[in-house]
Amino acid sequence: MDVLSDLLHRARARTASVRQLVQRPPWSLAFTDPPPLTLVTTLAGHAWVRTDDAGTVPVRVAAGDVALVTGPSHHTIADDPSTPVQVVIQGQEKRIVDGAAAAEHIRRNLAPRTYGDGLPGATVMLRGAYDLHGDVGGRLLAMLPPLAVVPAGPTTRPALELLADEARRDAPGQDAVLDRLLDFVLVLALRAWCAGADPAPAWFRALADPAIGRAVRLLHEEPARRWTVAELASRVGMSRAAFAARFTAVVGEPPLTYLTDWRMTVAADLLRTTETTVAAVAHQVGYEDPFAFSVAFKRARGVTPSAWRRRMH
Repeated sequence: MDVLSDLLHRARARTASVRQLVQRPPWSLAFTDPPPLTLVTTLAGHAWVRTDDAGTVPVRVAAGDVALVTGPSHHTIADDPSTPVQVVIQGQEKRIVDGAAAAEHIRRNLAPRTYGDGLPGATVMLRGAYDLHGDVGGRLLAMLPPLAVVPAGPTTRPALELLADEARRDAPGQDAVLDRLLDFVLVLALRAWCAGADPAPAWFRALADPAIGRAVRLLHEEPARRWTVAELASRVGMSRAAFAARFTAVVGEPPLTYLTDWRMTVAADLLRTTETTVAAVAHQVGYEDPFAFSVAFKRARGVTPSAWRRRMH
């Protein structure tokens, strides 16, 4: 499994949700309890997205663009930055703002997961929400700014249209279909954003180098293996010295430092989500001695594994 797939697989906590708005302007939705990651796109018309973070400015999302919004900041999606908030959405609850009675149609159910007036000239806005969790989720989110917009491209448009079409259906297995389509769109958006980011995430920079990219993949696939720099170098067909130097230059840290950080990320989530003993967790991430694992974990997280588990529960 490649690095991005591994991060998404480990970070997903629950089923993602997809909702569609088909609404003529003016319209404005405020999300006061957003998930860790939100995907916003338009297929007709445009939308503006703004977060409540100080110093940020609204960003226009044209048809086919994909905006990625990271929590926990509140955010607003509207037809125009000047449109007053009409509906406040907190979790699954929608509340019409006082004085915005005309916005009642925004709550009208046109089809499964589809709301609005459905009239000619309407904006078609699609929103997908991801409930990521744990340290792996944090690792994924850390590579993104609070608000990132990926311009429309030839690969994303067909996927978005298919996602919008499926969002209006109600057939057996629909949630599974939507999950996979939303994952597909998210991966396309993350690829495009990473390609233009400066600096790009370490794992993405590694992909540009076949040898280092393979080494990073090996570390993710087998974090418990007793890796040495020499073995990694041999597996990717390089000398030890050349591999160590190139890995550090591309990824930004030595290979075994990267491995330790990844092990602690996996261990933190195991401690959070399972009742596995500390000794068993240590073994799963490559430590035969629980004491050595505890020392490494405390160095990375500031508390012992047991204290971490109590804090997370």
